Amino acid sequence: MTLPLFSYGTLQQSSVQLATFGREIEGRPDTLRGFRLDVLTITATGVLDVSGSAEHPIAIATGDPDDDIAGTVMTLTAEELTAADRYEVDDYTRIDVLLSSGSRAWAYVARR
Repeated sequence: MTLPLFSYGTLQQSSVQLATFGREIEGRPDTLRGFRLDVLTITATGVLDVSGSAEHPIAIATGDPDDDIAGTVMTLTAEELTAADRYEVDDYTRIDVLLSSGSRAWAYVARR
């Protein structure tokens, strides 16, 4: 079973993919409408060590169709999606989203 994940941030980095999934993952470009990017300061040392940065992008829901975020849809196994859940800090929540292409995917967005 494979699951689509829309990533707009550090999960697109090969070093983060290798550390999180044990492999590099190719994907296809897509866009998430109704969201805008903000910056989240990460303090979790494990995430800092893997990503190499304290500043991570975070998707904020606006509901405005003119707001969109470009990213990559990656195909993951259930185990890899669980690994992504462990990588993301508590400020993010994983939700099911509809992308501009018309396909659905999981995405990590700001927790409300």
